[in-house]
Amino acid sequence: MSILTIVKMGNPQLASVSSPIENFSTRALYDLIQDMQDTKQEKGGVGIAAPQIGHNKRVIIFGFEYSARYPNEKPVPHTILINPIIEILCDEMVDGWEGCLSVPGLRGLVPRYKKIKYSGYDPEGSPISRIVEGFHARSVQHECDHLDGVLFPERIKEFRYFGYEDELKLAMPELANIPIKKYIEVKE
Repeated sequence: MSILTIVKMGNPQLASVSSPIENFSTRALYDLIQDMQDTKQEKGGVGIAAPQIGHNKRVIIFGFEYSARYPNEKPVPHTILINPIIEILCDEMVDGWEGCLSVPGLRGLVPRYKKIKYSGYDPEGSPISRIVEGFHARSVQHECDHLDGVLFPERIKEFRYFGYEDELKLAMPELANIPIKKYIEVKE
């Protein structure tokens, strides 16, 4: 299909709540999913939400075997999730560094729930339900935020931990030779 331009922070479309998918197994849905997959792969993301390519529909894609952006993370199964719902399974939140294709070049320390259950549907309308934690849970929460018009900077609690990755490494020399995610693992 197509590699599309990523909608960036500042565009009002990213602040809008997305509409649910009502019809599964349609050409329009398959085309949207293919465009999302092509764009995610080209841009090197670990996930993507339909609003990021200009479609305010409740569709997210996430997963990877290996991510250069998050080299210390375990693989997350490639998933197409439509009309997702998140259930929080514990009150514990964990801080972790996040970036976003719609917020290019910036990283921030974001608290997310450690363990969740997510459910939704695949492109044919079959139900999906998983209990996950760690980076997998973080990825799903991040992508679902897009569907509700929320970007990761809105979740940051301490703005001294938000900025361009190269500047953060200059400001915190201990980050110079390690991925930012590893820094959090060392400091916790």
